[in-house]
Amino acid sequence: MKQVSQFKNKKVLVLGLARSGEAAARLLAKLGAIVTVNDAKPLEDNSSAKSLLEEGIRVITGHHPLALLDEDFSLIVKNPGIPYANPMVQLAMSKEIPIYTEVELAYLISEAPIVGITGSNGKTTTTTMIEQVLKAAGQSPYLSGNIGFPASEVAQSVSKDDILVMELSSFQLMGIKEFKPHIAVMTNIMPTHLDYHGSFDDYVKAKWAIQKEMTASDFLVLNVNQDLLKTLADTTKAKVVPFSTQEIVDGAYLKEDSLYFRTEKIMSVYQLGVPGLHNVENALATIAVAKLLEVPTQTIVTALSHFSGVKHRLQSVGSIEGISFYNDSKSTNILATKKALSGFNNEKVLLIAGGLDRGNEFDELVEDITGLKVMILIGESAPRMIKAAQLANIPYVQAKDVKDATKIAFNIASNGDTILLSPANASWDMYDNFEVRGDEFIAAFNELKGV
Repeated sequence: MKQVSQFKNKKVLVLGLARSGEAAARLLAKLGAIVTVNDAKPLEDNSSAKSLLEEGIRVITGHHPLALLDEDFSLIVKNPGIPYANPMVQLAMSKEIPIYTEVELAYLISEAPIVGITGSNGKTTTTTMIEQVLKAAGQSPYLSGNIGFPASEVAQSVSKDDILVMELSSFQLMGIKEFKPHIAVMTNIMPTHLDYHGSFDDYVKAKWAIQKEMTASDFLVLNVNQDLLKTLADTTKAKVVPFSTQEIVDGAYLKEDSLYFRTEKIMSVYQLGVPGLHNVENALATIAVAKLLEVPTQTIVTALSHFSGVKHRLQSVGSIEGISFYNDSKSTNILATKKALSGFNNEKVLLIAGGLDRGNEFDELVEDITGLKVMILIGESAPRMIKAAQLANIPYVQAKDVKDATKIAFNIASNGDTILLSPANASWDMYDNFEVRGDEFIAAFNELKGV
């Protein structure tokens, strides 16, 4: 890693732990900073805090004491999950203390060029696609960022011959100052996390920060299906490489049933290992990045053909007796389930859906579920989802949980059908999180298969 001196003997407060805060605290201590960590979780339940204490790093737990900011810190590194409305953060801003997120630290020490991926939907899938394509080409990509590997930890291990492939959330991008990827990807932008950002304009501003330090020698891979991103493209200094499923562009695009990069046909859409128009967009973004990094076409084709998805995100689990199983537990809202269904022939789909909704009706899902072989419904939202099934004039069954729903679906399904878990609801009525829900689906599949 680069040996930077700007933190040496500086008082730095790491606000909030989790994996990224723990990584940032250790890195700052390694760089010679005088580190204080403050985390709201009590010490007795806080293994990260205990570990840092054992290493000689000062830790204050259980609350965020405002008086702590009287200690004249030069810098705060904030966990992305802590909102800017937090009183501690508000006071720090009033004192004009710089507030970073740990991806800024990763940029400052990384010897490797960065490919940064952001967007409202498709970040994780696109990030993973890019990593797998680069790996297939014999390059050395390292996953980091919002995908679950703290960027400031991974960046310590990379060399100039590697590539840091970094998934970036709007929360992380709000805390960057000098951060500059060599290639940035914007998958799309839609209203989300407005409770955190306050407005769609502020959310867009946070996302668009990914390119603010980029220059004409850098590349911005941009989804020009959206008018907003087309407009923003005129405001960046980076070289824009567009991708689109709607028009031919000077970048990556869908033409008839094939994916192209500029004038070169790369592959048929039917060769992609994952279904759905949204995954065509993810693949186009990946192709653009791969071509910019001089990956051979056949390598791209092979890697994308074998790509089976990211766990819980339209993940291909396998098949039994010609019946395919897809785990899309991450689809916690109607829009995500609509996108998942777009990749299948409804007549052969058995959809497992339901969970914790927000008191909403599911009328906007009616068009997308019309023609389904059957819906198997679970959770608190089942009564409202039954109304949607009735409006769509499709058969439905209720089940007690995902395991029960999977067995019911398998007993109904026949060769050539697809059993799709895509709940359109949060999981918290029955499961701790969507991962636990998806894991139950995978376990049910394995049980049915006799694994």
